[in-house]
Amino acid sequence: MRIPAFLAVAALAAAVAAPAAAQDLVGQDLAANAAAVRDKALTDPTAWAIAESLTTEVGPRMTGSPAMDRGRDWAVAKFRELGFENVRVETFTTPTWSRGPESAEVVGPVPHRLHILGLGNSSPTPKGGLTAEIVLFRTYQAMLDQPEGALKGKIAVVTQKMPRTQDGSSYGFVNAQRSRGPLEAAKRGAVGYLTRSLSTDDTRLPHTGGAAAGGIPAAALSTPDAELLEKLVARGKPVTVKLAMQSTSNKASPAYNIVGEIRGRERPDEVLVIGGHLDSWDPGTGAVDDAAGIAISTAAAKLAAGFGRPKRTIRVVMWGSEEQGGSSGAYLAANRAEVPKMVVAGESDGGAGRVWSLSLPTGSRSHPAMKAFEAAIAPLNVVVSREPPRSGGADISGLISAGTPFVDFNQDMSRYFDLHHAADDTLDKIDPAELSQNVAVWAAFLYTVADSDIDFRRLAAEAQTAKETK
Repeated sequence: MRIPAFLAVAALAAAVAAPAAAQDLVGQDLAANAAAVRDKALTDPTAWAIAESLTTEVGPRMTGSPAMDRGRDWAVAKFRELGFENVRVETFTTPTWSRGPESAEVVGPVPHRLHILGLGNSSPTPKGGLTAEIVLFRTYQAMLDQPEGALKGKIAVVTQKMPRTQDGSSYGFVNAQRSRGPLEAAKRGAVGYLTRSLSTDDTRLPHTGGAAAGGIPAAALSTPDAELLEKLVARGKPVTVKLAMQSTSNKASPAYNIVGEIRGRERPDEVLVIGGHLDSWDPGTGAVDDAAGIAISTAAAKLAAGFGRPKRTIRVVMWGSEEQGGSSGAYLAANRAEVPKMVVAGESDGGAGRVWSLSLPTGSRSHPAMKAFEAAIAPLNVVVSREPPRSGGADISGLISAGTPFVDFNQDMSRYFDLHHAADDTLDKIDPAELSQNVAVWAAFLYTVADSDIDFRRLAAEAQTAKETK
């Protein structure tokens, strides 16, 4: 019996529509559950409790220090307390630096005490200190423009300011004056190096950070003290500074990446990797950098599993040496065989300011799971960029280089560099509501990815093919 043409057409249309309808239904279910996860996260105290516990019970956590060993033990206990599985410590070695007594003062033409913090990898001064005339540069480029030998016997001082920006991009623009400054000053004959702190505050608290070893003592000045030196130099008389700095270095200190998982119910070998860095610098208690990231990622993973065990595994990593380096490469080396099965990677390391924008992997915005995610976070005033992510974070850089898809959640960093690497980086600077907003965004994302079939690699490849055939 022949089927009438109109019935055949209707049957074909129904066959074509069925998968789309099924996808829409899946997307609706994901969106509804992701919204529920979001709402739960906005009132859940887990993240705040984690940040409070880490900063209070462990405090500052320099890699290679006894405090970092306490941090390792705290991380293992916290994962187990929260019900994570396969909790483990991945130990590696990395070069480390530790601070000793430090002081700086202007000894002429007018005596002034200066507030400094030694930069990571700084060399100590000779016994009794180092006294020398300064040469001041208002921009880092002005120092780079000096020929070899031009700074012989002098202490180089760079006072370039760091502007305040929401996205923190100004840090990248001026970072070299800290991270490369000591090395470049030494190449030009300097016996010491001082830089205005990479900071947007106006307090007399200097901000430390890592720097390439130059073989000379190197320190960050508080912003008012950098301006004080500018005023002294402007008076036309030679300015002499005395530095007294002690420090020690270790070429191979033990360090730790600590891992906890929520195992997937259907495809446990497909893994979402997220986290923050457990280590910190020593002046404050490492609250916004990066107890906040530890709290956000850990709480988000826990909340994402609140509707039952997800299809895929969610893995939280507390990376143990971001500030002094080494954790990214060590994590990749220990887990390289899993990279092809890593669904996506992400890192929270921008403080506790609210997420205001984010970037998803290429070609994924139109997928039902990402539509569900975008719908869930719409009330949180987060802009979803049309551009793919550029940089997901220092500790997932190794995974990214190995081909793991990644996301970039951009936090409001307007105040972050008032606190970054300074004594003011303490728990009271974290706004609990903003912390919860971060958790809500991350938890909604983890839920929609972990409980769906989205394949970021395939979507990126299809997007590239479509682009090439246009």
